[in-house]
Amino acid sequence: MSEIPGITLPAEPRADGSGVILRLRVQPGARREGIKGIVTDADGTVRLKIALTVAAEGGKANARLIALLARRWKFPKSAFTITAGEKDRRKTILVAGDGATILARIAAECEAAGQKGT
Repeated sequence: MSEIPGITLPAEPRADGSGVILRLRVQPGARREGIKGIVTDADGTVRLKIALTVAAEGGKANARLIALLARRWKFPKSAFTITAGEKDRRKTILVAGDGATILARIAAECEAAGQKGT
């Protein structure tokens, strides 16, 4: 996990600097869509909670998740790859690109969300 003062990020840079591994908890079928904050699983894993208005069927939620993150962080959709949890609410995503830039955008999003979440 990466840390900035007062915030533990649900992300870590790849050793080769080619991107960031991001841990998420996705809530499909939500009333409102957006990044809801940082949550901690029962096992202590820190994740970024994201609510999506689409249902989790036929890959719709995964496609919407990538579109939402790409739009919010101004990266191409092709920069995002789901590496674990394709059919689970708990997901791990690789965001390809400059690790420092990606972490800065994630940190800004976490600060804006005020680390709220459940």
